[in-house]
Amino acid sequence: RSVHVGALKQAHIDLNNFQPRVLVSTHEQVVASICPKSGEIIWRQVLEGNERGDIKLMQASGFSDDSSDTAAAPMGSHLGFDLLTVQGSAPALVRGWNTNIGAIEWEWSIMPLNVERAQDALWFYSNSALYHVLPAWGSHLEVTAYFATSGHTTGGTSKIMAAWIKPDSCLLSGTYFVCQEGKQLISIDLVAKSTQVISTTLESEPTTKIQALSGLKGVLIVNKKLISVNKAQSVCPDLKSDTYVVGSFNYRKIVVYADLVKDLLKINAVYLDNCSPVPELEQSVNFSEDYGTPTFRAFDCKLKRNNDGKSCMFLFATSAESIVGVQQGRIRWTREESLANVIDSQFIDLPLADTEGTLENEMKGKSGDIASAFLRRITTQALQIKSLFLHVIGLGPPPTDTQRAGLVRDSFGLHKMLVLLTRSGKIFGVDNVAGKHHWKLYLPNVASFENSEQMRLIVQRTSKHFPLQPLCTIVAKAASTGNGILFRFNPITGRAAEGGLLELDYKIKQLSLLPETPQDYVKAILILDAANQAHVHPKHATPLAHGMYLYTADVKTSELQGYFVKNVGSSLTCLPIWNVRLGGHNSEQQIIAVAGKNPIEHVHSQGRVLGDRSVLYKYINPNLVAFVTQAPDATHKSVLHLYLIDVVSGSVIFSMTHRKVRAPLHIVHSENWLAYSFFNEKVRRTEITTLELYEGSAQGNNSVWSSLQAPFMPLVERQSYIIPTIVEAMRETITERGITNKHVLIGTASGSIVEMPWHLLDPRRPIASTTQGREEGAIPYIPELPLPTENHINYNQTVARLRHIYTAPSGLESTCLVVATGLADVFVTRVAPSKTFDLLKEDFDYILISIVLVVLTSGSLIVRHLSSRKLLKQAWK
Repeated sequence: RSVHVGALKQAHIDLNNFQPRVLVSTHEQVVASICPKSGEIIWRQVLEGNERGDIKLMQASGFSDDSSDTAAAPMGSHLGFDLLTVQGSAPALVRGWNTNIGAIEWEWSIMPLNVERAQDALWFYSNSALYHVLPAWGSHLEVTAYFATSGHTTGGTSKIMAAWIKPDSCLLSGTYFVCQEGKQLISIDLVAKSTQVISTTLESEPTTKIQALSGLKGVLIVNKKLISVNKAQSVCPDLKSDTYVVGSFNYRKIVVYADLVKDLLKINAVYLDNCSPVPELEQSVNFSEDYGTPTFRAFDCKLKRNNDGKSCMFLFATSAESIVGVQQGRIRWTREESLANVIDSQFIDLPLADTEGTLENEMKGKSGDIASAFLRRITTQALQIKSLFLHVIGLGPPPTDTQRAGLVRDSFGLHKMLVLLTRSGKIFGVDNVAGKHHWKLYLPNVASFENSEQMRLIVQRTSKHFPLQPLCTIVAKAASTGNGILFRFNPITGRAAEGGLLELDYKIKQLSLLPETPQDYVKAILILDAANQAHVHPKHATPLAHGMYLYTADVKTSELQGYFVKNVGSSLTCLPIWNVRLGGHNSEQQIIAVAGKNPIEHVHSQGRVLGDRSVLYKYINPNLVAFVTQAPDATHKSVLHLYLIDVVSGSVIFSMTHRKVRAPLHIVHSENWLAYSFFNEKVRRTEITTLELYEGSAQGNNSVWSSLQAPFMPLVERQSYIIPTIVEAMRETITERGITNKHVLIGTASGSIVEMPWHLLDPRRPIASTTQGREEGAIPYIPELPLPTENHINYNQTVARLRHIYTAPSGLESTCLVVATGLADVFVTRVAPSKTFDLLKEDFDYILISIVLVVLTSGSLIVRHLSSRKLLKQAWK
């Protein structure tokens, strides 16, 4: 398990404390303390989710804009704080923290009268008081001061008239509320005795959004320059930089700024009183493009042990959601916090060793001539002996980069490369056994698609086609133009392949994978653009797109559209063939979940043997997709509708309605069954409903499935169960051949992952114990699902705010690889739903079995000798 804190929001470095630490708050509602020497987490507290845990303010004691201000607690008092945080809006929670152990020492809250306006509330800390600023856009500001540690108001709420405030152009800079309007900055000091509107004229209208410079009251960053609206605070107007931070050095306030020039990060500083440079802090650091664009967050200095100058640490947050600590002219440590937001993952087989690759090439050269095959075998063995001899005397070829890194396929296919795609556009190649990051890439200016679709990580060619290298593709949207982007790379080495980045001149509406091409074994990508035109990449696979079917689903309108792709000459055309509207008569229903089957899934058994020894055949439709819609209802509050639709023909195979239930909804669709969880508002609990589809006692076609021949409607078995926890994610296990029993992995709100056997979720569980049920092995129906601790596959390695569970087959039929990603953690393991029936146990007694074999072999030889002597004696009688 790897533990993270998320994208950095606020930070404070304290190197002069008896316990040096870096205090951070993140966009993922996490407060943490990080060791400044190694970057490891000292403690971490994951706050409430959603808007309730959104951190509005983090204030360290004694480090406000007023240098004399402190909130350290006096001896014997519990009213001070090391760290103060304000989170949420309705209610707003104010908490004081002990930064040594990460414990909450006190807390108070306020509940605003107007909940909608409370979301725009701002907070700042000044002179041991906490100020709550509530803007009424276009009208006025309501400012209330509280004693920070107790929550008591210092007076009434002051109402400041300000008709010029607008929601998109205003911010808080210390105690100043500033708005930008054209070439002017209009501001007001919220703690001044007499409120006066201050107007500051700019040289030109800002091209980017104005930013506040933390640490100085009324100082803003406008077009990379410092502008002060506070007459008492002077700035250096000639400075121009990408990012700034304020601190102290030699008991004088300084402004430190950094600029990224190619791959070099240049850090400089000036004294704020006379704008003279600080030569002790000037340095240049090699900064890899994988980190993205840096932004200054904090810095601090301390005396060296031998009093020979000062050692300073600079903390940066990057556009790739990394946290970088720079000290003494080099990067001291890095935290890859983009892994807190993984949106897709793939397990990639590692390449073969040289000897196995040679054997693979030999096996590919199939020929009916026995003599030529024998000659190839002798030649291969001679080359292997030569390679061994050269390796022994030290003249062999040097190992490749992948061999040097230990990236060679093992016998059981358990050692793989885990490729993770994150929300920021950063890609990681992680060893799934050791957890080492072998490579990382960063795609700037990419974004997820509309219609609530994330970026995609697609495997176009696996490692099975030696000597061809595996190929993966990232499908994303350009943040600036909205057009599609394809980035192709080698998932083992992390290097760009097949031209690397390809910018498309159209928007991506839908995509699908085509069958492998016979010449290079690449699964081409079929793309449907916004104009309903089809495209194939790479283009030489265009003929394979003929006869393909696509469908699109609009989340807002709940409208489904099916297309048929036809290859006419050298161009592709998309013909609309069906349309389904799931919005209802008043178009209130919205699609909240879409679940298809895993394309690499294998179905081992075509039917289910009943108690009377007859067979109930499964309804295995590879084109079946589950759609779930939700709509408000005057009588039942909320209604969920489930639709099973064949996306080739557009026919609705099955539908079902749940009343007085609502999201969160999680769904799993596999083989002939599906399971989905939801919250039942009537009895206020989480339930799981399972469905199984069967053709009946006769199978329509046991070789080829066709959705166009209108197969019989399936028989549907259904059942609901109560699960005593909140479900956060669900995923089924998958194996190479589908022989192993299916289990459902359920991620819970407590951070545990429960491995639930399918026979507990089986909708055919009988109400009472019957002979036929016992013959089938079905357990009698009990509404409550058990959650035994031995079924928790992550034991005590909880995954904070679990989001997704991904599964992949291994080389062993009994074993399934699992990666679980949360809002702050990544957990990797493997499970064996039917136990490791194809693998010896780790505690297998090799010595005992060896002794038994030796004794049996020796005994058989002795008995054979005695028997022959007995027969010889009988012959002489």
